[in-house]
This record gives sequence, structure tokens and C-alpha cells, in this order.
Amino acid sequence: MWLRDSLLWLLKEKIVGADGRRDRAVRALDVGCGPGFTMELFSPFVRVKGIDSDKDMVSACQIRGLDVALGEAEEIPFEDGSFDLVYCSFLLLWVKDPLTVIKEMKRVSNRWVVCFAEPDYGGRLDYPAQLSSLAELVADDLKNDGGDPFIGRRLRSLYSQAGMNAELGVHMGIWDLDKLLEESEEELKRLESGTSAMHLIEKLEALRVARNEAHRTGSLFQFNPIFYAIGLKNP
Repeated sequence: MWLRDSLLWLLKEKIVGADGRRDRAVRALDVGCGPGFTMELFSPFVRVKGIDSDKDMVSACQIRGLDVALGEAEEIPFEDGSFDLVYCSFLLLWVKDPLTVIKEMKRVSNRWVVCFAEPDYGGRLDYPAQLSSLAELVADDLKNDGGDPFIGRRLRSLYSQAGMNAELGVHMGIWDLDKLLEESEEELKRLESGTSAMHLIEKLEALRVARNEAHRTGSLFQFNPIFYAIGLKNP
């Protein structure tokens, strides 16, 4: 939810407020809603339903009173044009066929088709230079888990293939030093848990040492672009 303010700005200024509709008249669908954090964020502004393919996620959302059903992003269980806004966040990097998902989102929408957040680790910046190999390590880890670490750069092409023009942008925001240290440590631990190769373990520990020194001196920096795409079914 570190994207909270940026997501709300997009919803209120680019979508809900675009037609002067600033109440909950907009019907929305969160595709691949996960634990429902984005649904909760948006619920004061739109009437939002969610679907997810994970039964545990669906149950967790329902326990908290969210309107969520079991469903696949590649075959959304709703009729054509059922919603004003159909959106996803951090979903396309994990699906096998993102174009099919975009087409399905377009089918059940009568207005907006939005990817609120998709990363591109090929554009990641790590500083100082000793940390520059982190981007490749994280990208390889995502690929090993079945993800596409470069999905962000594909958004325009995917929307075009689905018959829509997309307004593209990148979320702005840089963690402060202490938050960056915390997130970096979690990232290194994930990478360590996914490898048994001694040379990689040693490399990750060397990266940790360099990271800690950069934090101590105040030079630690990281930026990973998180893109959004806003499409109109009927512009």
C-alpha cells in the first residue's frame, strides 16, 4: 500500500472525477484482488466487487465483508459490459497470457480498463554501483517463479493488441533511507530462500554488506518503475 496516495489520485482525478462523477455510482471490478487492500482503498469512491483464483484469498476478503467471488482472470465470470471500471494491480506480471486477461477485462467493462500497477525491473536503479546487480537477481528470481519482470514496458502493446489506446504513466515515489533498508532486507532474504548455490549466497551477503555501508553513509538509493495504463473501451 505504499502506492496508496498515487492510486487514489489516479482513481479520483483520471477516472471517477473524469465525468464529474464523484460519488459511489461507478461500478468497479477488481480482477485478481488478492487480500483486497485496493478494494478497501477504493470502496469509499466506487461500488467495487472482486474476483480471485485463490480460495484462501477469497475467504479472507469475505470474512472482512468484501464482495469477492472465486474466478479466473482469463475467464471473468460476468456478462459483457457489467462494470464501469475493470482494473487490476500487480496481476499481469503473474499470468501466463496477459493479452487474454486484458481482453476479458475489456469485455466486462463498458468504460475504463485500467492496470493500476505493473513493475518493470529492467528499468530499476540501484546505487551505489556495488548494488547494480540486484535488479538482474530479482528479475531472474521472478522469472523462476513464473513471473514476467518486464511486464511494465509491454502495457502499451497489450492494450493496442486488445484494440485500445492507453494513457501510460509511472508512479512517483522514493522510499526514505530506513524504509529502503527494511524493504531491501526483505528482498535479500527472499533471494536467499530461493537459492542453494553457495556462490549466490556469498554474493547476496556481499550485497548486504555494501547495502549496509551505503545506508550508514546516507548514499543508499533505489528506484523501480511501477507503470500504470488507463484505457477506454468506448473513447
